[in-house]
Amino acid sequence: MTRAVLRYVPHAIRHVEEGGWIFELFCTAPDCEADSGPQDTQEAAQDWALRHTGRNPTHDLFRRVVTDHARVTREG
Repeated sequence: MTRAVLRYVPHAIRHVEEGGWIFELFCTAPDCEADSGPQDTQEAAQDWALRHTGRNPTHDLFRRVVTDHARVTREG
């Protein structure tokens, strides 16, 4: 019989500033595949959405995606 010793070590996951943030907006209008592309600031992604709606008034609903970077570290 093989025996194993299991050791549980608590970990935490947290946002890391050096990884930054990525902001993206995707138009949800039918048959529209337009998106802002990855942006470094929320304002840049929002400006794209405002311009898109200005050119296409019925395209007024967007899916917003915010991505951050996280690191897992041991606790204690």
